[in-house]
Amino acid sequence: MSKPLAESSLKSLEFLHRGKVRDLYAIDANRLLVVQTDRLSAFDVILPDPIPDKGQVLTELSTFWFHRLAPVIRNHLLPDDPLSVVAPSERDQVAGRAMVVRRLTPLLVEAVVRGYVAGSGWKDYQATGSICGVTLPAGLAQAEKLPEPIFTPASKAPKGEHDENITFDEVERTIGASMAAKVREVSLALYREAAAHALARGIIIADTKFEFGTDADGGLWLIDEALTPDSSRFWPVAEYRTGISPPAFDKQFVRDWLESVHWDKRPPAPKLPPDILAKTAEKYREALRLLAG
Repeated sequence: MSKPLAESSLKSLEFLHRGKVRDLYAIDANRLLVVQTDRLSAFDVILPDPIPDKGQVLTELSTFWFHRLAPVIRNHLLPDDPLSVVAPSERDQVAGRAMVVRRLTPLLVEAVVRGYVAGSGWKDYQATGSICGVTLPAGLAQAEKLPEPIFTPASKAPKGEHDENITFDEVERTIGASMAAKVREVSLALYREAAAHALARGIIIADTKFEFGTDADGGLWLIDEALTPDSSRFWPVAEYRTGISPPAFDKQFVRDWLESVHWDKRPPAPKLPPDILAKTAEKYREALRLLAG
């Protein structure tokens, strides 16, 4: 286990952006360095305690999925060694937790695919019988599998604000009808391929979030991360049942603890107890072991 990294501080590259988890640096006009820290965000608030090894897990798992899913859509990952683009004294901040990627223009939509009724989707379904404008069969239980996976997009909120579920019509207005249709088609294909792989290894992918970008010619690319415990809801097959929020390999474990202490979901977030930190780190590592072998 390495020392947790809450925030990178590279001086050899131009700093561009600090997100909820990732720190972004410019290498040149065509490439970026993405450093995946150990920060954890829950309910769109960055928690005060980094999760040991989390950045390495996100990097390894995203890299695995980028290679495996490349036949579905090209992605931004480049083969360049991250250690080669920073000063020698900064390599400890980068080793095992960074990716060199292609510079693209992000689409201002989060592409969420759900195969099961859970999380905010369960709350929406209870209130309206639908999720993001997609009408669902009556009488579904919490965590029940949907007849077919559905595309349920979200807006990309500014840092510190909450992402919000939106309808497909709103996606069309944001990125255009043709691009919206392509994003939906590709997102569903990625989910189906990944869910089948995960199920064979004992994990249900209840839902996941993809992010996309475009190149100068308008071509679509998969960017950001892919199918990690940060962007997905992973349930162990052996412990899955409906009517509850199943135990998870992802940060739902932390969300559940935060709900139990009645935090108002506004900064600052409460400190995580040592046992919650340790269990969360182990859940992330176990997801990597099962999914990527």
